[in-house]
Amino acid sequence: MSECENKKILCLFDVDGTLTKPRNSIEDDLYTFLQEKLKPKCSIGLVGGSDFKKIAEQMKGDDVIKVFDYVFPENGLLQYKKGVEVGRQSIQNHVGEDKLQGLINYALAYLSTIKLPVKRGTFIEFRTGMLNISPIGRSCSQQERDQFEMYDKKHEVRKTMINNLRKEFADLGLTYSIGGQISFDVFPNGWDKTYCLNFLEAEGFDKIHFFGDKTDKGGNDYEIYNDKRVLGYKVTGPLDTKKQLEDLFHI
Repeated sequence: MSECENKKILCLFDVDGTLTKPRNSIEDDLYTFLQEKLKPKCSIGLVGGSDFKKIAEQMKGDDVIKVFDYVFPENGLLQYKKGVEVGRQSIQNHVGEDKLQGLINYALAYLSTIKLPVKRGTFIEFRTGMLNISPIGRSCSQQERDQFEMYDKKHEVRKTMINNLRKEFADLGLTYSIGGQISFDVFPNGWDKTYCLNFLEAEGFDKIHFFGDKTDKGGNDYEIYNDKRVLGYKVTGPLDTKKQLEDLFHI
C-alpha cells in the first residue's frame, strides 16, 4: 500500500532546478508524470520566487493554476487555490515607498561600480512581494547566464553585494536569498517560501512533502526545507525529482 493512501498529502515543489532546468520549461515527460501518475495519489503545488508570468512560462501556460492544486508565486505572497486567486501581499505596503526607493537607489549605484565580463538590462525587477536584483541583468542570454553563474561561483559577486546591503539597510528587517543563476531576492523577514505554509496550515494536510534544489544555507529553499511543518527533499534536478517521487509513492 502506498504511504499516501487514506492520508491527505501535498507534494509542494520549487520550480527552477527542481521541476525545470533554470529558466527553462518543464519537459513533457515530467509534466505528464505529475498530472497522470502523481496527482491521483496526492495534491500537488508549486512555490517559486518568480512572479506568476515567469512560472506560467515554465509550466506550459496560465493553466498552471488549474493543473496544480496550489500555486504560490513570489514565495506565496500571491496565492492560488484550485485556479482562483485567494490572497496577496505587497512589499511596497509593508516597507513603505520612501525606504523602498532608498534601497533601490543604493542598489543601482552599487551595481554601477561592478565590472563584469558582460552586463545587459533589467538589473532590478519589482515584484509584488520582493525585489529581484541581478548584477548581470535579467535580459541576458542563456549562454551569458551560464557564464555569469560560473563567474559568480569564483568571485562571489552576489554574496558580496548581499553582505553590503545587509549592513547598509540593517534596520529594514530584510532577508536576502540567492536563487537561480543570476540574481538574488530581497524581501521582509519571514517572507521566504515558508510564507506559503501559513496558508497551507489551514488546509489540514497530514503531510507536506517539499522538493527543492537550493536547500543549503543562503539558498532560497533553505528555510522551507528545514521547516518542521514539511518533510524536505533535496534534489539535483528534474530527473532526480521524478526518481524520488517514484520511490516515495511506489509509482
